[in-house]
Amino acid sequence: MHNNSSMLARAVRLTTLAAFAAPASTLAGGFSLNEQSASAMGTANAGAAANPENATTVLFNPAGMSQLSGTNISFGAAVLDIDAEAKGDSVQAVNQVGQPVPGDGGGDVADPAVLPNFYLTHEVSDSIDVGFGVHAPYGLAADYENDFAGRYFADETELTAIAFTPSISVNNGQGLSMGAGINLIYAEGKLTRFLDNSAASAAVTGGAAPGFYEEGYADVEGDDIGMTFRVGFLYEMSERTQFGLSAQTGTELNLKGDAKLTNFVDPANGVFVPTTATERVEVPLAIPESVSFGARHGLTGTVTVLAGVTYAKWSRFEELDIVSREAGGEITQAPQQGAILSHITEKWQNTWQFNLGAIWQATPEWAFKTGYAFDESPVSENFATARIPSNDRHWLTLGAQWSDAHSGWTVDVAAGTLIFDGDAQVNERIYQHENPTQVAELQPGQEDPSNYRGTYDLTAWSAALQVSKAF
Repeated sequence: MHNNSSMLARAVRLTTLAAFAAPASTLAGGFSLNEQSASAMGTANAGAAANPENATTVLFNPAGMSQLSGTNISFGAAVLDIDAEAKGDSVQAVNQVGQPVPGDGGGDVADPAVLPNFYLTHEVSDSIDVGFGVHAPYGLAADYENDFAGRYFADETELTAIAFTPSISVNNGQGLSMGAGINLIYAEGKLTRFLDNSAASAAVTGGAAPGFYEEGYADVEGDDIGMTFRVGFLYEMSERTQFGLSAQTGTELNLKGDAKLTNFVDPANGVFVPTTATERVEVPLAIPESVSFGARHGLTGTVTVLAGVTYAKWSRFEELDIVSREAGGEITQAPQQGAILSHITEKWQNTWQFNLGAIWQATPEWAFKTGYAFDESPVSENFATARIPSNDRHWLTLGAQWSDAHSGWTVDVAAGTLIFDGDAQVNERIYQHENPTQVAELQPGQEDPSNYRGTYDLTAWSAALQVSKAF
């Protein structure tokens, strides 16, 4: 009897710690953000690596600074609103002992987000330019309602990242430019979920009262600073045609902070005792390498067409673990640091984004833009989670630009909508860290422990404003 109690205590601990958190996703290229510039957004970022209209080229291709004269600034903001809601009749969830979890789809999980940016370039000499940018390359803010049926897998998710981007470019005076930049990234994240205490309740009451212990709550918060590098090339084939290439390295952020468990039913010496436990942890978060190619061609004196393609190595993101930074911590009680509190199998896939756009210079002051992009989702269909209800999407945008050549001021506005390829399917389970494609071993009396299923209806829109000035 004592051995059986010890085995059950271990099982309760493992299932309680599992599925502690999951990654953040903006539903726009993993957790990358497309909305970095209203001038580029008007053409769905088509040919951005080959179209240095203003100081935002610091981000898209630092080599483009060579085509800007004097000093240039661009600043603005974008609003991104994602509607992601599980259809009520599709939601199914069971707890650790295989019983249905009461609840609904959790409502619309995402509120509108504001994404500011600022860019600056300066011509040092005829062959050298320098620049600087501040922007939000990654992020998410999502929050389910408390009665969400999948609350044992996801509740609140926040990822905020800000990048500082010093850059330099050189040119040979014959149409070829090269640029390089550093992205200094500060990121902070928050991941929460409710704790399923049904197995501990069933163990104490002999299965008579699986709701004996109230639900607990897990809160993980951390931050880190990382760095990526960007290089770019720009080649002006003629006055009407030019090509650009920009590549960025990947990195791994380790969000260091604390995990706090409230009403955590901790099996100590075979006795289940609700408690509050805190432990220092870190969450590794992979940032992918990416390569972008762009082309710009003046079709007529007033019409310019643009095209681009971006490849991102999201396969770096194979799993999301919460790792203890303590020996003998309150939660893991492991003899040394490095113990896994939670494991989520991700196995994301590499992605392509294809962009087409056009600019019509209707008058010397007014230009009108439009664009289309097809954006693949990196999320694997086999490992989709409640925090990442994602699918391939089509991005349609419109933009307008007013400029005054005499004063050097330019104003861009843009708006876009995301159309998803059907509904997103989620079938989330607890996976083993040692064998990430296998679900956790079933316990006696469990038919399908800790499972959440839902079909999500996804829509999104964005709008942006940008002001630029050439001195």
